[in-house]
Amino acid sequence: MPQRRSHVAPSAAQTELASALAGLRESVDAPLDFPDEVIAEAEASTAPVPQIDLRDVPFATLDPEGSRDLDQAFHLERAGTGYTVRYAIADVPGFVAPGGAVDAEARRRGQTLYAADGSIPLHPRVLSEDRASLLADVDRPALVWTFALDSSGVVSDFRLERALIRSRAQLDYATTQLAIDRGEDGPAALLPEIGALRMEQERLRGGASLNLPDEEVVRAEDGTYAIERRRPLPVEEWNAQLSLMTGMAAASLMLDAGVGILRTMPEPDTAAFETFRHQTEALGRPWTAGAYGDYLRGLDRADPMTLPVLEAASSLFRGAGYLVFDGEAPGAAVQAAIAAPYAHATAPLRRLVDRWALAICLAEANGEPAPEWARASLGELPALMQESGQRASRLNAATINSVEAALLTPLVGTTIEATVIELRGERAAVQIADPAVTATAPLRPGAKPGDIVRLRIVRADIAKGEVEFAI
Repeated sequence: MPQRRSHVAPSAAQTELASALAGLRESVDAPLDFPDEVIAEAEASTAPVPQIDLRDVPFATLDPEGSRDLDQAFHLERAGTGYTVRYAIADVPGFVAPGGAVDAEARRRGQTLYAADGSIPLHPRVLSEDRASLLADVDRPALVWTFALDSSGVVSDFRLERALIRSRAQLDYATTQLAIDRGEDGPAALLPEIGALRMEQERLRGGASLNLPDEEVVRAEDGTYAIERRRPLPVEEWNAQLSLMTGMAAASLMLDAGVGILRTMPEPDTAAFETFRHQTEALGRPWTAGAYGDYLRGLDRADPMTLPVLEAASSLFRGAGYLVFDGEAPGAAVQAAIAAPYAHATAPLRRLVDRWALAICLAEANGEPAPEWARASLGELPALMQESGQRASRLNAATINSVEAALLTPLVGTTIEATVIELRGERAAVQIADPAVTATAPLRPGAKPGDIVRLRIVRADIAKGEVEFAI
């Protein structure tokens, strides 16, 4: 898939950038180190020994290359005219004692943060990257979802159980995509087939996916930093469907139990739809009929106007939050983009709320009441997740801003070309091709999305992450 990477070469700017990135941790209250008592408890913790042994099932994980915090492992096989999908989730509820030091520190952190110079984990690495992680060729306790799918990809039945597993392969996206493209057999050979069926089920439900290009700061082996922008590989989208299917199953279990926490998002209102419709007309790619999800799925990813359309569509994917309930299932429980009730339940190593969802789901699957510790603290989760989400957004935005300023520092005083992505009053979001930078700049009257404009770089401040342009 096409991607763009621009490097900050070793220089005074690189030194200044390294200093700025290190300072960002303090600005968002994101300590890398854990208190001694948290480390000690993590090192001593043990999960319950599962009574079910699934080590004969050849599970595999699929993550970015080099990942160590492996939350999920899958196994796919045909079953008559349909399929059996097993999806194992790291047994974090088994390792983390409610009310203990690890629990308290995880509540303070909320989620794993990803900085340019490394991750800031939710849990001590002895858990998140070792003892609780579903690493290959080691026995691990896991919470295993088993789904029966018919020939259309519809879930006809599912169950959840605590089991002992042993992953056989740690796959990465790029290598797995190449293997699939070559028609090679392997753990992910059925993933395109099952993923496509689940995507069709999403379409039939009325769901929608935005799939904006990823933007990530990466550090090269020589110590230089880069911004990499790329579209998700097909294998990532197919893999995401397994997680979405599991999140919907988790939501159904918690709704049955009458207690839990859902991830919700409201349906865009009429005004939002009309605004988006007018934007697509102005961009020359009018949305004239059908559901907005179908329109977005039909966009040509090679069309240079698709990015401005997707940026405009992001306004339709707002308002996501968490909904807590206990005693009665909520009336409005749908995540609009998924078009079904949904819960975060597949990334407990990296996201706090998943531990609660999994603990409640496991209890319901076993015919037991929800754990009292989970019920008592459910109400705290939305605020904790909102705070950690804001922290992650600030860190990500500030990191990208500083790296972009470093990329443009050698070009101060020169003129560059940029593509207008989105109008913002008298200013606009623009995409610079080389170096790959997205910025906000002033525009001449009459400029519109898709136009190529020329801008002079007036100033670049790495420490503040600011770049100033002139027409």
